[in-house]
Amino acid sequence: MDIKETKNFAVNVLKELIRIPSFSREEKQAADYIEGILKDIGWIVERKRNNIWTKKIYGEQLPVLLLNSHLDTVKPGDAWTYDPFEPVDENGRIYGLGSNDAGASLVSLLAVFILLSNQSESPYNLIFAATAEEEISGPNGAESILEDIGDIDLGIIGEPTGMQLAVAEKGLMVLDCMAHGQRAHAASKKGVNAIYQAILDIGWIRDYNFVKKSGLLGDVNMQVTQISGGESHNIIPEKCCFVVDIRTNECYTNREVFDIISQHLSSEVKCRSLRLNPSYISIDHPVVKKAKEIGISCVGSNTLSDQSLMLFPTVKIGPGDSSRSHTADEYIIKNEITDGIYTFMRLLQNLELS
Repeated sequence: MDIKETKNFAVNVLKELIRIPSFSREEKQAADYIEGILKDIGWIVERKRNNIWTKKIYGEQLPVLLLNSHLDTVKPGDAWTYDPFEPVDENGRIYGLGSNDAGASLVSLLAVFILLSNQSESPYNLIFAATAEEEISGPNGAESILEDIGDIDLGIIGEPTGMQLAVAEKGLMVLDCMAHGQRAHAASKKGVNAIYQAILDIGWIRDYNFVKKSGLLGDVNMQVTQISGGESHNIIPEKCCFVVDIRTNECYTNREVFDIISQHLSSEVKCRSLRLNPSYISIDHPVVKKAKEIGISCVGSNTLSDQSLMLFPTVKIGPGDSSRSHTADEYIIKNEITDGIYTFMRLLQNLELS
């Protein structure tokens, strides 16, 4: 297939994916569909739960390039004016749930995998993987197959970036905090008000600035997003709970940020998970150098992806715009898919990873 044929192929596959509900943990039908396409073409497909992958091996000693995007979508809200599961091809756009995040990236990378695999020679071996549970950072998504697919030298993670190369991505950490006090009657001067204790810690979170700042991702950002405390107007509360959403930059690991916060708060602090770390690739990496050579902008990204779960070098890139993700009447511009396939090929063809 040439670029034009692959564009038509990619658009048709995207339309079928839109018709298949594929919420996180419910991607089976979408995985079945992509698996069927690959098998019909003649590929051997491996599968684990709702994750599927296939390989093109050119040589046992060659480096390995992973092309990966996700099958799952969020659930549509009530504000949709189109049927989210019926692709609407209108004025150069395709409307439908998951069209932008990340259906366009998935089908573009599938087309690119087919094009690259048709070459007689390659400087790297190739893996295409369509994975699950990205929207919830679930344990049964991409992370669950990394041991199965083997060593990876570079991962291309398909997400809507406007075909800019995201060379750094913020991590995510959520803290559950509990301030402790001493219960007493509200009319007395006894007791310790846990809400007042929480306010002191929340004030520190609001005002604290981490020392290390990123030129790509900016500061570590902390926001208190939930708070609860007290059981009655006449009882001094003995506990107050609050939740903190933290977006970490590549200057810190999540563990380092957690330790700094724990040292400063009087409240009990528990972390839901430390696994969603920030990611960063060296500006000297061959893929970054080539991107700059062909005029692709290199940026930092505040949105989370499966990059956070991958310990090998990764970049995030794909057609579409992250501002359209998770919105009513989500859409992709068809020319963005064409341009995406073309740009992927310019970036990846003859890329020397060793």
